[in-house]
Amino acid sequence: MTEAFPNMVKRTTLLVRDMAVSRRWYEYVLGMQVWMDTEFVLSGAGLAAGSAGDRTHLVIMRGEHDRLGMIGLLQWLEPPRSAPPPPTEVGYGMPVFVVESADAALVAQRAEELGTRVHCPPRVWSTRGARGELRHFIGVSVFDPDGHFFECNQVTAIDEPEDSQ
Repeated sequence: MTEAFPNMVKRTTLLVRDMAVSRRWYEYVLGMQVWMDTEFVLSGAGLAAGSAGDRTHLVIMRGEHDRLGMIGLLQWLEPPRSAPPPPTEVGYGMPVFVVESADAALVAQRAEELGTRVHCPPRVWSTRGARGELRHFIGVSVFDPDGHFFECNQVTAIDEPEDSQ
């Protein structure tokens, strides 16, 4: 039996314009793998989008963990759903995804190779953590093909607070 966590966020599902393009981006840029790939028909009850009978395609991407931090990619098949142009800045109602990366510069390089927007190229920065430690990063900020924003950080060092030594 697995331990239950109250109100654990397992997955965020994003609406995408082109499943093949989005799937490739998440595999190549973020290094995620397909966990599930299925088509289904909406009931009209659970999702606050579309109508009963709409046919959709859902691909769930996973990182290192198969219960946390997964990203669902959802594309409308029938009827097709029109979409505004992808945003180029973060606004109200839009998530900011924060990703721990093994190679932040590679994330930026691959996003650029696939023609998606790199908002901030690799930069060195630091911040204090919850325990007072000073965390050092290489960070990049990129948009996926549909305009979802990702802050990808590679931890380069952690300086423990002096009072904990």
